[in-house]
Amino acid sequence: MEKKEILGRIHSFESFGSVDGPGIRFIIFLKGCTMRCRYCHNPDTWDTQSDDLCTPDEVLAKALNYRSYWGKDGGITVSGGEALIQIDFVIELFRKAKALGVNTCLDTAAQPFTRREPFFSKFEELMRYTDLILFDIKHIDSHEHKQLTGWGNENILDCARYLSDINKPVWIRHVLVPGLTDNDDALLRLHEFLTTLRNVKRIEVLPYHSLGVFKWKKLGIPYTLDGVSPPTKERIQNAQRILNCQDLEN
Repeated sequence: MEKKEILGRIHSFESFGSVDGPGIRFIIFLKGCTMRCRYCHNPDTWDTQSDDLCTPDEVLAKALNYRSYWGKDGGITVSGGEALIQIDFVIELFRKAKALGVNTCLDTAAQPFTRREPFFSKFEELMRYTDLILFDIKHIDSHEHKQLTGWGNENILDCARYLSDINKPVWIRHVLVPGLTDNDDALLRLHEFLTTLRNVKRIEVLPYHSLGVFKWKKLGIPYTLDGVSPPTKERIQNAQRILNCQDLEN
């Protein structure tokens, strides 16, 4: 029986990404996310439906048009939405990319992660073709995480531990939202957790912004952070100091 072709539900592409992994990168934004982060700047990626369906070969062909700009560090990054919702597509895309010597990066909050089958075996396979993970930890406290995203974080932290066990390089990302994720005690707890991991190559503090609020209004979704301003320079520096104050490898 002929193998059924895998199709990815695509939201959009970015040809010259410079902040989602090393070097210049071609970024694939996939549709679908079960988390409902209160500060999400791309709520239009939540819905799993998409009129733009592509095969891994088609996406890779688009990306390779820009390969001459990547240099030695660049490559492709798959983001979302939540890319792991379409894990079969990402596996096939990354497998084909690695066969051509393309650097692969996965941007994820790891909400779908579980050690149950069939997901876990698929995740193990995906890791064989993944060079780097941009790992977004929304909040270290599970209760606060649920208030922020609609989900607890136990499986997310378990994913972080698993990636440490297999020594898969990660860049940790933490969105700093005044009044929600910038509490010093929580930042210290997050720092303490990160020091238990041996695979952290970078820690990035991403300041909250409201540039995506118009998308919430367009979609008719109530935005609960109206009136929240971006963090001050001092609070950003404070978070960077707390999260990076130990000997984490650069």
